[in-house]
Amino acid sequence: MHVGNARYVKREDLPETVPVFPLTGALLLPGGQLPLNIFEPRYLAMFDAALAGDRLIGIVQPSLLEAGEPAEGPRLPLSTVGCIGRITSFAETGDGRYITSISGVCRFRLLNEIGQGHPYRTFKIAPFMADLSAEDDESAVDRVELLRVFRAYLDANKLEADWESVERAGNRTLVNSLSMMSPFGPAEKQALLEAPDLKTRAETLIAITEILLARDFGDSDTILQ
Repeated sequence: MHVGNARYVKREDLPETVPVFPLTGALLLPGGQLPLNIFEPRYLAMFDAALAGDRLIGIVQPSLLEAGEPAEGPRLPLSTVGCIGRITSFAETGDGRYITSISGVCRFRLLNEIGQGHPYRTFKIAPFMADLSAEDDESAVDRVELLRVFRAYLDANKLEADWESVERAGNRTLVNSLSMMSPFGPAEKQALLEAPDLKTRAETLIAITEILLARDFGDSDTILQ
């Protein structure tokens, strides 16, 4: 996989450990992009270190409680699965902040925390190597059903889309882009992140959207016709 100016193919291309950026409600998937506004001193230090090194950080949500709400606290527990991102865009604002864009490389599982004396947290990780090969069967995605539900959601919320771009997008780009831009809560976004393959992620996205439509607009069968 090419991300920015780097190429990630084998395990040796990825670090054994990554600094992690806990971010509630954020979803980064391989190939996706996540804009970030960095202002906390500990995370400014994290980005300084990453820019001086391999430019890789881990995006991970705080662990979710039974009600689906994120945990709280200075050393809060984290969800076990996140996504490695490469800093592919970076700008200083002049008032102490960084405006950055992170491009998804591959998902990872947290193994154990490594104490390195930094103000931010670093973990040993197990990368999802299959994410680098992009061998998901895109044809297994029910594109017709996905677009039907997407259109129903837009219509129900009186929103519009660039349908020419949607039609041009491949199934992987379509599924991952819709997942990342979805207005779902932390628990739903974590489920989309942890989906084992593209087909399952698409099915999860469809199911969550149908539930949202039924909850907010009544009879989902009528809306989705």
